Amino acid sequence: MGLYTSIEVSATGLSAQRLAMDVIANNIANVNTTRTAEGGPFKRQLVVFAQKNDAGTQSANPLDDSNDPAASRAGVDVVGVIKDQSPDKLIYDPSHPDADAQGYVHMPNIEVVKEMVDMMAASRAYEANVTAIQESRQMGAATLGLLRA
Repeated sequence: MGLYTSIEVSATGLSAQRLAMDVIANNIANVNTTRTAEGGPFKRQLVVFAQKNDAGTQSANPLDDSNDPAASRAGVDVVGVIKDQSPDKLIYDPSHPDADAQGYVHMPNIEVVKEMVDMMAASRAYEANVTAIQESRQMGAATLGLLRA
């Protein structure tokens, strides 16, 4: 894995974790949403990640390692954002405008504590990718310093 590939891998991780944090923030913002355009309560959303699977391209640049077969599949890809199919929470509140015939309100299947744990994990992964980029840059600078001597 070359210098550019390591930075590109970390950059894909940064983008993926930023999207994950956006989705988590949206989940938290909709924790009390009982009515959506599709009907029913808001459903928790989850981000699905997969290994990036791009075809490598040939390059004449000796510092570009896209000729490396490992480089063509390096990184993370966001496959999509799916809805969590776990059951809704039921709250008994007959005075609520969205209560059913038995007086129960279908609330979103979101647990704020779980969302905060997921947010912390995404934040730590984001920080790890930033650190990896910084270390790659420092190693590149150190290599250039050795070549100058």
